[in-house]
Amino acid sequence: MDTRARYAPLAELLAGGDVVVLSGAGLSTESGIPDYRGPNGALRRHTPMTYQTFVGDPAARRRYWARSHLGWRTIARAAPNAGHRAVADLDRRGLLAGVVTQNVDGLHQAAGTRSVIELHGNLARVVCLNCGDLTDRATLDRRLRAANPDFVAAYDTVNPDGDVDLPDAAVAGFRTVDCQACSGGILKPDVVFFGESVPPDRVRACFDLVERAQLLLVLGSSLTVMSGRRFVIRAAKRDIPVVIINQGPTRGDAYASLTVDAPLGQVLPELVRLVDLRPTGPAPAAVVG
Repeated sequence: MDTRARYAPLAELLAGGDVVVLSGAGLSTESGIPDYRGPNGALRRHTPMTYQTFVGDPAARRRYWARSHLGWRTIARAAPNAGHRAVADLDRRGLLAGVVTQNVDGLHQAAGTRSVIELHGNLARVVCLNCGDLTDRATLDRRLRAANPDFVAAYDTVNPDGDVDLPDAAVAGFRTVDCQACSGGILKPDVVFFGESVPPDRVRACFDLVERAQLLLVLGSSLTVMSGRRFVIRAAKRDIPVVIINQGPTRGDAYASLTVDAPLGQVLPELVRLVDLRPTGPAPAAVVG
């Protein structure tokens, strides 16, 4: 089956508009940001920081910020890939109702997508756990550089949550900094850590968006955790078609009208091309397959 015939049903659905995208880490791997559970996932070799450990253990916070101080440089340099740009192209064509992203890298917005709900926050922001003051990560980076002018450590790869693996000896002398607004509050990246709940108003906004959709398009998410899978379940209960494009199976496949196992950087630009090529007319109500 040629590419056009394979993806034509999905292109028809996309052309109908009111599409909500639910994106996961698999969309950003082609930008050099690894995921936890994909073909090269890091979960099996890396234990993510939990909220409880970060808040309750000063040594763990120092270790996190030392590792994140180095890893942030890779995240900050990352650029949108062909998949992000294709989503932005669909948005510019007026076909998207919005994007719910589980990613914390800001690459959807960098590609030009306008309506994005960051389900798990954004690494480019820092929040004070005492007073709630929000600052940008670039400012924190300058403060940490000033506090640790001689901090240099070798590392191999950046983890999905923006830190790197370092031995304890390498971080023993690292100095953290506190909130300047309230003079002493604990600073945390404005992201949802493992063991932390997504703010209820943000979850409600995502549900509202999904419930008004004509199609839920899942991109690059294994849907392993309920944080993202709940929106797929809600769409299926409302008889809203669900299409999943991901490398490998997902825990949402049983709810999907159509699944595509292929690299997003290849599939999404082709879908945009097919949407542009299709004749005008109403899109079908459902996908068969």
